[in-house]
Amino acid sequence: MKKIILTGGGTAGHVTPNIALLPALKAAGYEIAYIGSKSGMEKELIENCGIKYHGISSGKLRRYIDTKNISDIFRVVKGIGQASAIIHREKPDIIFSKGGFVSVPVVIGGYLNRVPVVIHESDITPGLANKLSLPFASKICVTFPEALKHLKSDKGILTGTPIRSELFKGSKEKGLKMCGFDGSKPVILVMGGSQGSVAINSAVRSTLDKLITKYDIVHLCGKGHLDKEIKNPAYKQFEYISAELKDLLACADAVVSRAGSNSICEFLSLGKPMLLIPLSRTASRGDQILNAKSFKEHGFAAVLEEENLTSDTLENELNKLYNNRVSYISAMKNSSQSKGVEKVMAVINECSKK
Repeated sequence: MKKIILTGGGTAGHVTPNIALLPALKAAGYEIAYIGSKSGMEKELIENCGIKYHGISSGKLRRYIDTKNISDIFRVVKGIGQASAIIHREKPDIIFSKGGFVSVPVVIGGYLNRVPVVIHESDITPGLANKLSLPFASKICVTFPEALKHLKSDKGILTGTPIRSELFKGSKEKGLKMCGFDGSKPVILVMGGSQGSVAINSAVRSTLDKLITKYDIVHLCGKGHLDKEIKNPAYKQFEYISAELKDLLACADAVVSRAGSNSICEFLSLGKPMLLIPLSRTASRGDQILNAKSFKEHGFAAVLEEENLTSDTLENELNKLYNNRVSYISAMKNSSQSKGVEKVMAVINECSKK
């Protein structure tokens, strides 16, 4: 039996692709362990999957000047020592890193122990953690074809993103029942990210009277963002959905969303036409803008920049998306980015020690 150590943390986006790989890794006969931060959000997620978890010291990687950068350097160095000791003790055949600040000590620890490391990068331009980790890796799997030109080596392989298998097991009937919809109108799923989006929420609600003449709307608006004044059978609000998301996706005919790479790759794999409203450069490093541009150029999505988001533009773009849904679905069916688990597993198997 081969052994693999997974790592990644800080956000759900650095953990869920690892979780998506678990069934395939188990089926291939891998013994699995995980290295994350001692108190990070990844700890609970991984332990709930029944995977052995090792916590290490970690520091936040910042792109800006902060006095904490000095103390965090010592935390990272300590984390490298801890990760190296765990790797030496566990003797894995390979390490797979999904990124995030906790992954850097693990990647370096793997390199020091002569264990091959495979990295996955979700965005077109590498995040800071993966930039630091790249010299120590054997291969880096990427989600977007455009990402390959940003790597100053021949280590890049286009794989797409691993998608959780449970998302393919949703029930349209359960989703409709959950929302109280009868299925007579197309269903639009609106998502603004785990924290919600004030801009998207406002635009949807300001044009809701027009939208519900054509569509039923299910809106994941974020914690604390419910509008209890709106009471309409064609509009169903949730702060946040976890296990039942697969059912809402199953009943959705189209999606309005931010452009986080994991989410849009899920929509791609499920063949859901999407209207993407990426975070602006003032609120991010611009990765969502690049993600959305790529999906638009490949015919997977329509894009509405947040600076141009109004009730009118939202309604117009959504109508155009739905009217042209067949072409979007056709493009997604032919995508080479929709089989992330299989392609990442091929890289892992190739790089693991014989």
